[in-house]
Amino acid sequence: MALFKQSSTSPKKDDKADASQYWKVVIIDDEPGIHDVTKFALNSFNFEGKSLKFYSCYSAEEGFALMRDETDIALAFIDVVMESDQAGLELVHKIRNELDNHCTRIILRTGQPGSAPEEQVIREYDINDYKAKTELTAAKLKSCVYTSLRSYRDIKIIEQSQKGMERVISASSSVLKSHTLHHFGSAVLEQTLQLLNLDTSALYLASYHQDLYLDTQMTLLAATGDMVSYKEIENVESLPADVKEYIIEAIALKTSIINDNIYVGFYQFGQDVTSILYLEHNTALTTLQVRILELFAANVSLTFENLAGKENIQQTQKELILIIGDAIEQRSKETGAHVRRVAMMSEMLATHLQLGESFIETIRYAAPLHDVGKIGIPESILHKPGKLDEAEWEIMKTHAEKGYRLLAGSNRIIAKMGARIAHTHHERWDGTGYPRGLVGDESPIEGRIMAIVDVIDALLSKRSYKEAWPVEKVRDYIIAQSGKQFDPTLCGACLHLMDKLSAIHKDFPDEKSVE
Repeated sequence: MALFKQSSTSPKKDDKADASQYWKVVIIDDEPGIHDVTKFALNSFNFEGKSLKFYSCYSAEEGFALMRDETDIALAFIDVVMESDQAGLELVHKIRNELDNHCTRIILRTGQPGSAPEEQVIREYDINDYKAKTELTAAKLKSCVYTSLRSYRDIKIIEQSQKGMERVISASSSVLKSHTLHHFGSAVLEQTLQLLNLDTSALYLASYHQDLYLDTQMTLLAATGDMVSYKEIENVESLPADVKEYIIEAIALKTSIINDNIYVGFYQFGQDVTSILYLEHNTALTTLQVRILELFAANVSLTFENLAGKENIQQTQKELILIIGDAIEQRSKETGAHVRRVAMMSEMLATHLQLGESFIETIRYAAPLHDVGKIGIPESILHKPGKLDEAEWEIMKTHAEKGYRLLAGSNRIIAKMGARIAHTHHERWDGTGYPRGLVGDESPIEGRIMAIVDVIDALLSKRSYKEAWPVEKVRDYIIAQSGKQFDPTLCGACLHLMDKLSAIHKDFPDEKSVE
């Protein structure tokens, strides 16, 4: 047998439908007549377009079970005297402390006012009103309910805002970690909808941009709503066809569009930033709601433009590093694919060694700078077809020091690592390398990584003075040089990864062989 009874003039809905259509009210009283009178007095009650859904419990035990299972009760009428003289008061204590429910508004009612003095009860228990049953006329009852529901509504809005802000803060952390704005924008958008108490089935924010050469780009910044899964909608092209049409129309007309339950906001901020906010809403928008949505679109779009601009500069810098590396290799009559391969090989080896995200990201872009010092070596030495004599070799060895000096003056992390790699990638584990004869781990890990991947790629490649080595011969060379030329730990890692390192060489071949 059920512990409590539910009554409503409408068929039972799921919890979400209940929350949007009804205010849930529970009557906890051992007198059946009190239930009937309360429901009759509030039968036609309506607040903010929502009617009441009643639950009836006839003991404190039943009331506790209901409050435990139904977490969105807006208002509870609780009798003081039921199983015992203090049953209602004990129930209030359990609701507030055991269930940690501080949202439900509680009105204590008693037919025996002397059994629980009003001042003492209000002082010692977290209740919202205390009434004798005889003083609650229909008019006063409705007044109590209006006041209680307004209070409950405001508390829930604050609670939702707090949860929304937690999601925004969490999303902000994700931005810092992943360098993407999409999750941040969607979380802020959800928070905005909650603050506005706005019910929407779909909402998208896109950014429209033209560069100096009039090339256009449209980016999806954020998406949320009941009908939206951002994991499935990652860019403008994956938007539903009708949504894209509205967005394109707003851009073409350079104005906002209002059509029944569709609102497409067109916002232009300066000459460079244009945002389009597409909203499918279930209730009419107020002027304030439209204004706040406009502010949201402006701030997220401007943030995105700033981050995108910085990212563009960073990517340009990284591409220029590769170009410089290519240019150095081509000057020494090597093929440019070498610098790209050693960058990927270094990244793969650092990942295998679990050297940390920052190190892995940096070494990929610093690796192409390993031979930057060759820019200071005469072409007569770089291009000499035969073996270098002793004097020429001494000049060639200075490229490690020259590369270090070129980069050491920068405080940027890629240049700082590039300087260390340029300076130490010709050192040997046994101390017989150059320019300083460092032994073992006196040479930094990035230099030791470059020392081995540089040789692996060179051995796998055809050069003017040699044919490409087969993978097995390279593997044997690494085994033979473990603890001599190379760090034994790195030798073991490269042997484990040899097939993948060889695959990089095959996937990014030299454009032409050097004769």
